[in-house]
Amino acid sequence: MAKRFTRKKVANGPANAPTAEKNAAASSPPSWLKRDWLPGLILALAVILTYTPVWQAGFIWDDNMHVTRPELRSWEGMERIWFILGAAPQYYPVVHSIFWIEHRLWNDAPLGYHLVNVFLYVFSVLLLLKILRRLEVPGAWLAAALWALHPVQVESVAWVSEIKNMLSGVFYFSSALFYLKFDGARQLKAYAFSLILFILGLLSKSVIATLPAALLLVFWWRRGKLSWRQDVAPLLPFFAVAAGSGLLTVWVERRFIGAVGDDYHFTPMERGLIAGRAIWFYLGKLAWPVDLIFIYPHWDISQAVWWQYLFPAAAMILVAGLIWLSRRRRGPLAGFLFFAGTLFPALGFFNVYPFRYSFVADHFQYLACLGIIVPCAAGLTRFSDFALATKPRLRSGLMAGLLVILGVLSWQRTWAYESEEKLWMDTLARNPNCWMAYNNLGFVLFQKGQIDEGMVDFRKAFEINPKDAEAYYNLGFALLQKRRIDEAIAEFKKSLEINPHSDAAHNDLDGAFFQKGEIDAAIAEFQEALRVNPNNRSAQDNLAKAEAMLRQETGKKED
Repeated sequence: MAKRFTRKKVANGPANAPTAEKNAAASSPPSWLKRDWLPGLILALAVILTYTPVWQAGFIWDDNMHVTRPELRSWEGMERIWFILGAAPQYYPVVHSIFWIEHRLWNDAPLGYHLVNVFLYVFSVLLLLKILRRLEVPGAWLAAALWALHPVQVESVAWVSEIKNMLSGVFYFSSALFYLKFDGARQLKAYAFSLILFILGLLSKSVIATLPAALLLVFWWRRGKLSWRQDVAPLLPFFAVAAGSGLLTVWVERRFIGAVGDDYHFTPMERGLIAGRAIWFYLGKLAWPVDLIFIYPHWDISQAVWWQYLFPAAAMILVAGLIWLSRRRRGPLAGFLFFAGTLFPALGFFNVYPFRYSFVADHFQYLACLGIIVPCAAGLTRFSDFALATKPRLRSGLMAGLLVILGVLSWQRTWAYESEEKLWMDTLARNPNCWMAYNNLGFVLFQKGQIDEGMVDFRKAFEINPKDAEAYYNLGFALLQKRRIDEAIAEFKKSLEINPHSDAAHNDLDGAFFQKGEIDAAIAEFQEALRVNPNNRSAQDNLAKAEAMLRQETGKKED
């Protein structure tokens, strides 16, 4: 009827056309840009202000592995990033392509890398706000603001290597937005854009493989049921590429990153205990974001300890309660399932390299925390609308106060990422048994020329964890610099007893033998280093020198 009415008015003559257009404009909802440009601007400025400390921050921990290494900085290096597994630390070619471009723009200056992270985060926040508005979620702006300013996000934003989270998050939200558009209008173009963006996101970080399941949760929350034809079938290609990406990531973690060995041997029951405890840990940090640590204490998991079963049992009771509640309100159950489902790849059911140090990390819940934040924001909004309906200023003041507190906590936490030395010292202040922090702090001190102080930290590392091969190696290298060759040889041997596949330890043990004049032993170790890693240029050069020296000595003896 509306179409026929409009056509009739237009047909009556040009004089009536402006009136029809005015009526149509008045009846249509305002565009997102017109409605949300000011709230969006406020969010963007709040994020930028909160993260101003990162403008002075440097690189930390494994940033040197991700910021493009010299052998990958050419056009051939770009080709290797995309087509050779193991060329970069993880097979996330979109991320490493961005790093490749960034290195051409600002070389090794940290500022540019940090600013890219911050502005990608701002973009994600604005995309999230647009999605929540489209879904008509109560308290959409509050939810976006809570997610933007929550302190658990600092690790992802302030750590250059976690551009993986920033970039995959942009693709995640963009893909979801296009898919929601497809769901409403069934436009093939929107569907294609959504699938392409999803694939690009998987090539940035495979953790977003949970997106199609998250979309099904959204549809169930809105409609109360799922239709195979309308809801499930169109997402099958998404599930297929997600499964392929997940399997590839699991294989890469084991084959190239080293997520194998005794540190990852858990029974299915123990993995369930890890998952149950991790869920409550993340919920706790969302509710009370204090004492955040870059490396949290490593839990001792044992299926013989009765109280560890309380965590998964409590999680199952919570789910049962939310299922009961879903007969009246589906939001809390949908949110919790989103939270747990998005966390699933990092809950302990698959081996990921950081489990060697800790089973939990703030950056693991970068997207997952939305499952808790959004329902809580909706609940707070509904409650305030009811309890404080006649006191709008008080309501606004309380909400603003909450956001200011979170922003200040995030700003304070950001300073811990100012330098690697400061980060490790902050970690040890909160987790004094973190052997990995001692080892890395020792390496930082060693690089600054404080060799003796560094050696103290290396020793502390393997006193806490006698299996820390890297700490023995670092101590050996430091001893070698101080010309304490016999002691260095002993430490290199201890490192190789734990990790016989370390070409670096073999190579430097060769160097120690070489300095001591034991040419035959040096050649044997150089050869072993090349057996472990045929591309070790240092070992190749050292072997050539050692063999030349051996030939020279043999020639003198014959003369």
